[in-house]
Order: sequence, then C-alpha cells, then structure tokens
Amino acid sequence: MALLELRDVEARYGEVRALHGVSLSVDEGAFVSVLGANGAGKTTTLRAVSGTVRASGEIVFSGKPIDRRAPETVARLGVAHVPEGRGIIGELSVWENLRLGAYARSGRNGFKDDAARVLGYFPQLGERRAQAAGTLSGGEQQMLALGRALIARPRLLMLDEPSLGLAPIVVREIFEILTRLNEEGLTVLVVEQNANLALAASQQAYVLEVGKVVLSGPSAELRERESVRRSYLGY
Repeated sequence: MALLELRDVEARYGEVRALHGVSLSVDEGAFVSVLGANGAGKTTTLRAVSGTVRASGEIVFSGKPIDRRAPETVARLGVAHVPEGRGIIGELSVWENLRLGAYARSGRNGFKDDAARVLGYFPQLGERRAQAAGTLSGGEQQMLALGRALIARPRLLMLDEPSLGLAPIVVREIFEILTRLNEEGLTVLVVEQNANLALAASQQAYVLEVGKVVLSGPSAELRERESVRRSYLGY
C-alpha cells in the first residue's frame, strides 16, 4: 500500500519550472531512492512533499492530500525531511538540537526514551551532547540531523544527498543505519547522486532528468540497465 503518492506534480522557482509532472509512489515500509544529475529536480521533489516549495498536482500521504499544507503541518503528520546541508542550528548544543525534533510531532512525551534510542544508533553524539553542533565534523552533523528527524517519530523519512561531502567510511555507516531503520519498519525516501550506493540500499528507484521521471523500477533491475550504468554507475 502506498504511503506517499505524487501525481503530475509541478513546481516553479519564479519563472523557472523545476518539476514537469512528476509522478511517483512510495509504499509503506519501502526504501526508495531518487537519482539524477544536478538540476534534475530531486531536491524540489522532496521540498514539494514537505511543503517548502509551492507545487501543483496531487501529493497524497497516508491517503490524505498534503499538497496545500504548511510545512509544520506536514511534519506533524509524520513526514521528516533532512535537507541538503543538514539544517542543524550550529549555536545550539547537540542535545538542544535533538530536543527540537520533539516539536515536530503531536506529543512531546517520551523524548528521553527516543533520545536514548537515537544515541544508540549514533553513540558519537552521546559523547558530544553538550558540544555546540557547529563544531561537529561533517559526518557527525549529518548524524545529528538524522537523529533529530528520528526524534519526531516519522512515518516517512526523507533525506536529501546524505552522502554529500562525507568520507566514504562515514557514508557507509549512515547508509547501514538507514538500512537498519528500514528493516525496523521505517519508510525511507532518499535523494542521492551516489547511484551505486542508493541502488544498493533501496528496493525501488526513480531516475529524474530535467524535472521528469524518465526511468523507474526495482533498484536491482535499474542497476542492470545499460543507460543507468553509463550515466550514473560509471561502467
């Protein structure tokens, strides 16, 4: 059953149209990746879902239209969006950033239990809980952004380029945790330029070019397509 559906979604930045009728579906419990070059519309697709860019068409989450909802409303419905650049508040401590995640959910009880679970995934954050977030390494900041999103108890976790600028060992660690979260039942939608990594982790994938979906299907099948191999996998 689809948890998220986009039907003919279009979006603009001023006079520039970024999405040209994007349609995609994310089943409950699935791990889905969205691939494409810079400017393909990947980031705008996530922004359309989270309500941070105005879009037309239909966006349905858990059977309810959300395309005209405010971002805070979408978040409270269970959509957590980790943007490119992570969006943490550098002046606040690690612990204070995690506490912000509780504001995106309907109830704030149980924060300490949720934080303990997050710190179980990312023990480095527990060692730095009083440290200013802006002084963390890039990998630790990405972990903090992901941890803050998990505190919100989302039904759908969306991440925009989680591997960007990180060392390969850190990227592997983050994707291992995303796979674990998905195996535990969390629905994951990842925008990623590292196609090898994304296709290995996800079950379903979409390829965007110039604001349109040009390919979609099981990730394992897309890895075998010659056009995908040449354009995105480098062989």
